[in-house]
Amino acid sequence: MTRTAKVHAAAWKEMFDDFLKEYAERSSDHFEPFSIEHDYTRYVDGKPRYDGVRDFLASRNIEIPPGEPDDPPDKETVCGLGNRKNRRFQQMLSERGAECYESTVIFIRKLRKAGIATGVISASKNCREVLEAAGVANLFDVRVDGIDAERLAIPGKPEPDIFREAVRRLGVSPGRTVVVEDALAGVEAGRRGDFGLVIGIDRADQAARLARFADIVVADLKELSMEEAIEKIITDDLPSALEDIEDIGKCIQDRQVVVFLDYDGTLTPIVERPELARLSEEMRQALRELAGKCTLAIISGRDLADVQDLVAIDGILYAGSHGFDISGPEGRMEYQQGRAFLPSLDRAEESLRKRLETISGCQVERKHFAIAVHFRRVNEAKVPEIETAVDDVLTDHEDLRKTGGKKIFELRPDIDWDKGRAVAWILMQLGLDGKKVLPFYIGDDLTDEDAFRELREKGIGILVRDENRLTMARYAVENTEEVRLFLHSLAQLLTKGSS
Repeated sequence: MTRTAKVHAAAWKEMFDDFLKEYAERSSDHFEPFSIEHDYTRYVDGKPRYDGVRDFLASRNIEIPPGEPDDPPDKETVCGLGNRKNRRFQQMLSERGAECYESTVIFIRKLRKAGIATGVISASKNCREVLEAAGVANLFDVRVDGIDAERLAIPGKPEPDIFREAVRRLGVSPGRTVVVEDALAGVEAGRRGDFGLVIGIDRADQAARLARFADIVVADLKELSMEEAIEKIITDDLPSALEDIEDIGKCIQDRQVVVFLDYDGTLTPIVERPELARLSEEMRQALRELAGKCTLAIISGRDLADVQDLVAIDGILYAGSHGFDISGPEGRMEYQQGRAFLPSLDRAEESLRKRLETISGCQVERKHFAIAVHFRRVNEAKVPEIETAVDDVLTDHEDLRKTGGKKIFELRPDIDWDKGRAVAWILMQLGLDGKKVLPFYIGDDLTDEDAFRELREKGIGILVRDENRLTMARYAVENTEEVRLFLHSLAQLLTKGSS
């Protein structure tokens, strides 16, 4: 919101460099100055002041007493150093004043004009003074800052609690909330809190790191139009694809239809263990009926061979591992994305199995291009321990990224590839990316949102609805039985059209 990050970083560097010089002289160690580029973004940015001191000193294997919040700035404790930094920050703020990112101010004003409530959070106890100095305090309905965090004992980011407190005060649910952050700890907090959308702003050349947890990463909010910011709607508000089948039929007219389908939760109900999800003969018949009328593709998070065996229909396209492994009918189209990441996935799998083997009900499933950690059968109290293990392993494998889904954490190659990209690639390879083509995508999970987004302007996304959240889909069905009925109805529409 405000251009205070450079002021904070400068205050941190001045404080830490003074301390590190004194510490090096006492201990006869080599003096290594505090790096704004490396240390600030990794250890202190976005965190409560004392957490930042503690985490940075730990990175240098330096231990000092924790102290008390009222320690004077010249006292060599965690709190004393934090207070020393704060004193220098306030001096710099007084000297330089506070400036805003104008594009952010414009963006927030548009949100408010559209009737969207806004809240501001900050780990800083100076939040109110900074906003008032910048003249933007009136842009927010609620404020939760470092003073509130201390009073309410709210843990700092990357824990999501400070965001959740703001959401509580706004009177909305996390699933209907967008988190906008530029700090690594902040975007991770947004992901941990299961918010509807997490937008990362790359102000420190760390787009790849932000993308591990953010749904969208931009250099500036001016890259997002107002329409993009609010184009997702709540799943409960989606019209029924079955009830609107006649309108969908009008969209088809003389266009060639391509249908993409997720597997788990779409063609089969979600079950306790992934190996128990078997396709019913009725659903298989509906797929065969539709495959005779249009191009049909199954895109699943499962391995390619697994989903091919489960569906067992010749002449259609299959994409496994969320589109990382694609195979066309009779081998006419083959594609694999991510082979270079296999050794890293192997090592991450081994680490996860060791960390999670004692947690009852937790299942580590290795796919060719991903590692899924299932916790549907795990005691809820154990889930944070599982996520911590996944995050720790992720820290050791910077070429991987964490994604989520229904009762699952997943590690995948950290490259710009997902179900949406796979859909676009398949359409292009088949020469079906023109205006005379109408692609459908039917899915139920968060991983399917990438495909819904890809087809937003040129196709029809249909969500299998089971929870109220934000989505890019245009229609919904209630369960897998309604998926089967829709596929049958679509096949009948295509039969009428061809006759």
